[in-house]
Amino acid sequence: MEVLTMKELLETGVHFGHRTRKWNPKMARYIFTERKGIHIIDLEQTVDLFKKAYYCARDRVAAGGEVLFVGTKKQVQSTILEEAGRCGAHYVNRRWLGGTLTNFGTIRLSIERMKKFETMIEDGTVEHMPNKEASRLRRELSKLQRNLNGLRNLQRKPDLLYVIDPDVEANAVREANIIGIPVIAIVDTNCNPDPIDFLIPGNDDAIKATKLITARIADAVIEGREGLQGAEGPAAAPAETAEEGEKPAAGGMSAADLSGEENEEEHDAKDDDD
Repeated sequence: MEVLTMKELLETGVHFGHRTRKWNPKMARYIFTERKGIHIIDLEQTVDLFKKAYYCARDRVAAGGEVLFVGTKKQVQSTILEEAGRCGAHYVNRRWLGGTLTNFGTIRLSIERMKKFETMIEDGTVEHMPNKEASRLRRELSKLQRNLNGLRNLQRKPDLLYVIDPDVEANAVREANIIGIPVIAIVDTNCNPDPIDFLIPGNDDAIKATKLITARIADAVIEGREGLQGAEGPAAAPAETAEEGEKPAAGGMSAADLSGEENEEEHDAKDDDD
């Protein structure tokens, strides 16, 4: 079964790049052609490269790794929140705080401070504080929750980053490179692919396109978690299995492809960003 098909990519406009005047020459090998001043991405390469990214995410999670989803652009914030929540991954969808990876200890202290404030509000402690101090605490808590809510359960540095638009999330990518965390990213024609370990050439602006790819990466995380649980299961009850005598269950783009598939909505989204 294919993890991602050419038809799905075409239907969601993943093949639409940026205007030719805004391209990054390092993306030349991933560009199929140019139409009406817009670069068209080679989806055959996208399919092949996505498979590598998918299996990387699945295998990392199956080995007990943690994945961090990063996407702070307005049009992808809800997608990051929804898909990270669905697969149980950590996420940053508002603002990347400098040092999130390279100074993780300080970030953990901020997360603990956020949890402490939440407890004070839940148990009514804040009601006995002076109004000015209580107001200050609530403002600080709101700020902490906005930036750190998606990291509240992250006990250690993640083992993999999934990023939408590495140009916008340059600080996150840079920190991951510094400490050796692999990066999966949707890379548009205006981006630099060099810092990315597992790049997915595609439209990083259109909502449908980013949601499709992000949802499939979330599926990889879910599949990896199921594999991890399956690996742990038999070890938990070997005697029972032996007693019952049961065995564990086994578990090319052409110009014609592009014609008729042009989506005016995707073109408009690119025009607005440009």
